Amino acid sequence: MLQVAYLREHKEEVIARLAVKNFDAASIIEELISLDEKRRHTQAEHDNTLAESNKLSKEIGLLYKTGKIEEANTKKALTAELKEKSKQLSQLLSNTQDSLNEKLVQIPNIPHESVPAGNSEEDNKVISQEGAIPDLGDKAKPHWELVAEKNIIDFELGVKITGAGFPVYRGKGAKLQRALINYFLDKNIDAGYEEVMPPHMVNEASGFGTGQLPDKEGQMYHVTEDNLYLIPTAEVPVTNIFRNVILKKEDLPVKCTAYTPCFRREAGSYGKDVRGLNRLHQFDKIEIVQIQHPDESYKTLDEMVQHVAAILRELKLPFRILQLCGGDISFTSSLTYDFEVYSAAQEKWLEVSSVSNFESYQTNRLKLRYRDDDKKTKLCHSLNGSSLALPRVLAAIIENYQDADGIRIPEVLIPYCGFDKIE
Repeated sequence: MLQVAYLREHKEEVIARLAVKNFDAASIIEELISLDEKRRHTQAEHDNTLAESNKLSKEIGLLYKTGKIEEANTKKALTAELKEKSKQLSQLLSNTQDSLNEKLVQIPNIPHESVPAGNSEEDNKVISQEGAIPDLGDKAKPHWELVAEKNIIDFELGVKITGAGFPVYRGKGAKLQRALINYFLDKNIDAGYEEVMPPHMVNEASGFGTGQLPDKEGQMYHVTEDNLYLIPTAEVPVTNIFRNVILKKEDLPVKCTAYTPCFRREAGSYGKDVRGLNRLHQFDKIEIVQIQHPDESYKTLDEMVQHVAAILRELKLPFRILQLCGGDISFTSSLTYDFEVYSAAQEKWLEVSSVSNFESYQTNRLKLRYRDDDKKTKLCHSLNGSSLALPRVLAAIIENYQDADGIRIPEVLIPYCGFDKIE
């Protein structure tokens, strides 16, 4: 969530930058500035009313002490009027603040100046590409056929138990899944991230803090009776660990990693792009989150991008890095890099990670601050990334590592799996 003071002082700049996200902010910013002026005027009047009431109360006390009862009673009637006025102003102030907040949450984060204009993923900018794309020949099979043959992932059984998008991993498929989870966690821990195991459901305050609410409630599974939400990513509970926290400057950055299942309704998804592991309602993902000093956050973003790239290099999967354009970047992000691995059997790129800097957009909602050298508290910056999302990484491994005898296991995963091939 943006700050009103910043919007007021940089109005034209904000309008121009948000246009890159295809968001016309002119009218809503004018409304916000008007509401903020009303709020400040009401606050000043409320403060003056309270001050006048307090002053009269002291005068009344002195009048009673000196026996001036009639004059004291006259002023006492005035204090009753001031209390009623104060009550009305307090309600007006609360209503104005609510209206202000309702408008503020409708404005997306300001994109970084490097974010290119564009309308969709077709306009994203390819930053780099690494790794040789394997030539599998004419007999290559997509992963959904391979896993059925080897009986390592059962999609139909998942439909029976729950529904489409909830696969059952079996035997060596389950072991390979667990191997990837442990491998990703170990890589993150070795890079200085603290492992945490957060809840898999969050309350409204947590959803609001990271920007899922009120923007993405239609994509989240809602436990209505308890008013809780199944997490769409570990980003939500992990970042909310620091909600309403003031950190010491010397404690920055704070680095956390977590493995969780993730739940997404994926409303409107259909067709060939959702086959097999390409798009699921429940999937496993390992997340990295950093809380950082504002002066260091973009350096940190680059380091996080390189960390994810190093993992994909070790898996020997061909991958590319894209900078998202304004039309594809998320509501809350300032700058996002996507990672895609190449699926040789499907002959397409599959997104496996997004690494983003949210600057102070989330931390303003979270009231997550640090105490600077001048003893003042200032908003931190928050960053997060997938390191990594499992389904499409697993799909790419199964497809790219297939041969006539089965599915080979990437060398770095063999110690985690205990086997080097799925026959």
